[in-house]
Amino acid sequence: MNFDESKTRQNLARAFAAECQDGARYQFISKDAKQNQLNYMSTILKILAKNEMAHAKMFYQHMLDNLQSANGNVDIEAGFPFKQSEICTSLAEASNIEESEAENIYPAFAKIAKDEGFPEIAKTFLLVAEVEKTHSQKLKYLAETFKKKNIYKSQTAKTFECSNCGHKETKKEAWKTCPLCQYPQGYVIIDLPQN
Repeated sequence: MNFDESKTRQNLARAFAAECQDGARYQFISKDAKQNQLNYMSTILKILAKNEMAHAKMFYQHMLDNLQSANGNVDIEAGFPFKQSEICTSLAEASNIEESEAENIYPAFAKIAKDEGFPEIAKTFLLVAEVEKTHSQKLKYLAETFKKKNIYKSQTAKTFECSNCGHKETKKEAWKTCPLCQYPQGYVIIDLPQN
């Protein structure tokens, strides 16, 4: 199929725009987290933003590699959420967006790309979907623990580590101020769920 006439071309443009928006959104939430003394959460969100921009770059490169006409302008129509929210709500909403990308949007885009004869693009959509699923789980965990005010608490003893100096202690609740470097609790490494 001619790429310029394909649905895959539109889907790549939509995915690029969505990933750019996700990356920007995580930067904004990261700034809010930092202002609320949640420095390690801010760092996690910056990493997610970096991941999203890497995805955007991959989609952008696929466009450049496959465009057959000199006109690379692609008109897209899509809904993008704009909403002022608190950190907890922002994290939960971002988790839902990531889950939709992972479970619905990118697998559908991959099927279309495969059916249209673009197997490498299909592969990229599926691999990005796997990452988005992980992002969704991390964001959901952060939203839930933030809402319950137990980011730095555990039912059983676990190791808490200062992201500034590396001090570690095994207990049920992280310190309010690091005993070694005196950094606030917001620098304690948040133990995120693993796949």
